[in-house]
Amino acid sequence: MSVKEKGKAILQWTVEKFVAKDGKEIEEKGIKPYEVIKGKPHNCILHEGWIAAFYLIAGVGSAKTKWDNSNARIGVGDSATAPADTQTGLQAATNKLWKAMNASYPQQSGDHDLVFQSDFVSGEAEYAWNEETIVNASNDAGDNLCRQNTSLGTKPSGQTWRLTGTITWS
Repeated sequence: MSVKEKGKAILQWTVEKFVAKDGKEIEEKGIKPYEVIKGKPHNCILHEGWIAAFYLIAGVGSAKTKWDNSNARIGVGDSATAPADTQTGLQAATNKLWKAMNASYPQQSGDHDLVFQSDFVSGEAEYAWNEETIVNASNDAGDNLCRQNTSLGTKPSGQTWRLTGTITWS
């Protein structure tokens, strides 16, 4: 008897919206988000992300960079281009920004989840958020692990939006 199993990586984005200039103000004043949006879970790990992960696991191929606290970034852009696993990052021509991980991220949650989180503070990424990615560089020049279209709203001035991407591996 043969066993056939398929691995999956499901990504879900959550944005917490705060009327605060940055994460420090949120923590010091105990500010709660005025809105929380959870995107629909989606399976769109990019080829370049899979390949980099395989190279890192096996120590083969060209040297790859980890998606750790010093390298990983979350990127947001305004492109509504549908996701495809052959893409190499954000599709927006102009409005896109990548942010470093918050302290202590990425994190492991349970046995199957990796959680990435970044704060986009006042004055940053103030446009429609229609696409999101996790990359192991300061921009799309690295290996993008995933890309998804989740319309999260238009970020106004004077706010901090905390974006969390959770990848569940099964």
